[in-house]
Amino acid sequence: MSSEKIVRGHEDASKIVDAELAKPGSYENIEVGRLAKLESIGLETRGIKPVPPEERQDTQYYKLFFVWFSANCNILSFSAGTLGPAIFGLGTRDSCLTILFFELLFCLMPAYAATWGPKLGMRQMVISRYSFGYYGVLLCCLLNLIGMCGFSILNCILGGQALSSVSDEHLSWTVGIVVIGIISLLVSFCGLSVLTWYERIVWFPIIITLAIALGLGGNNLSGTTYEPATARGVLSFVSTLAGFTITWTPLASDFSLYFKEDVKSWRIFLHSYLGFVLSTIPFQCAGAAVMAAAPSVPLWQERYALGDVGGLLEAMLQPVHGFGKFLTVLLSLSVIGNMAITFYSMAFNLQLCIPFFLKVPRYVFCVVGTAIVIPISIAGQHRFYDTLINFLSLLGYWAAAFTTIIFMEHFYFRKNDFSLYDPEMWNSPSLLPTGLPAVAAVIFSFGPVIPCMDQVWYVGPIAEKTGDIGFEMAFVVSAILYFVFRSLEIKWRGRI
Repeated sequence: MSSEKIVRGHEDASKIVDAELAKPGSYENIEVGRLAKLESIGLETRGIKPVPPEERQDTQYYKLFFVWFSANCNILSFSAGTLGPAIFGLGTRDSCLTILFFELLFCLMPAYAATWGPKLGMRQMVISRYSFGYYGVLLCCLLNLIGMCGFSILNCILGGQALSSVSDEHLSWTVGIVVIGIISLLVSFCGLSVLTWYERIVWFPIIITLAIALGLGGNNLSGTTYEPATARGVLSFVSTLAGFTITWTPLASDFSLYFKEDVKSWRIFLHSYLGFVLSTIPFQCAGAAVMAAAPSVPLWQERYALGDVGGLLEAMLQPVHGFGKFLTVLLSLSVIGNMAITFYSMAFNLQLCIPFFLKVPRYVFCVVGTAIVIPISIAGQHRFYDTLINFLSLLGYWAAAFTTIIFMEHFYFRKNDFSLYDPEMWNSPSLLPTGLPAVAAVIFSFGPVIPCMDQVWYVGPIAEKTGDIGFEMAFVVSAILYFVFRSLEIKWRGRI
């Protein structure tokens, strides 16, 4: 592909975008006064439109650390760790070693994707248009919306359980779920400035509470003996962990796009990576240790048998009586940090799915997301563990294929050169890639993935012998298919 064609494509894109913005009655012309007033009181209104370089002025790297750190300092991370002993039969040592080794790898992916925000000033799913095309990215948005709603539902259930346990069940799980959902809405409604402020302070009481809980229950953490780990158990647990962590990649740059264009990428990466690692690994390991010990502690086992992770934590804190109930309330509120950033990013996926939604301010979709999540959480509140294990594993498959494709596009086809992402063509179907290679790679990769799946409702013939290796297969197969299909597309079109 010649440089002349690239330049010509850039010029054509600029004309198209300029013409759209000049149309009478456009969103920019009609809404500018009202939106400016809302922004003046600190309410972020920007949706998926790229942030120009002159508006990217942030240099406070610690904000990224706390966004990811607080988002994963919660009882959902704790509950993901409990799956090792509870579902896959792994003891404390095997669960924690699996968590440590694989989470160190999985956290690399969203942390690196976060470095694209300052360079391009785009939301992560907008950047994905440069791989999946204008229309192909709709598939990613749909799957990502399902994932974000699913995680928010799980968080709502966990937070509601914890609040209910404090009241000795006088407060129902349903009321607890509604309370958690509404508070999360309030935090996400205002936008990134309020969100990053909240994430900077919410983590501290959560860390203290978990430390107290582990201190009180420390004498019980080595009471149960497990059989030696099997390859099937370890690999299936790894697939679940992948679904928990890699799924942050589709929204990674949503929180870094206001950073200055010339900031050091390694600083963005390091702060993001440490935010993920220093929260995800300790909380998941704590969950594994507590769940492995639960069978030898009658009260813990009783709460677990009810599928009540919040109640399990409340049982650990019972020795300090009223203070323990206060700490349990803090733990229940820990999920808000995760839900708030999820509601925040949910808006951008909806705007990408339906162009008309570009005229709707971002914060409206936070309300819509909350209205969807709360009723489903109430309906599914008593099937938490079945939902969690099925949901996380399935998410890992598509997230693996998505991450592979956008990274291959960046490193191989665009040579790690951000100048090849023309910001002017972000909303032009004719100038963006067709997206057919990416969509085909995702869909066809599931042919080999399905026999490698190990789920409650289906076990593939390969997975029967190896355990769940579906997400590993998705990585490999989608990479091969995308390389072939995208190379053919570039040869056919004569440009990226």
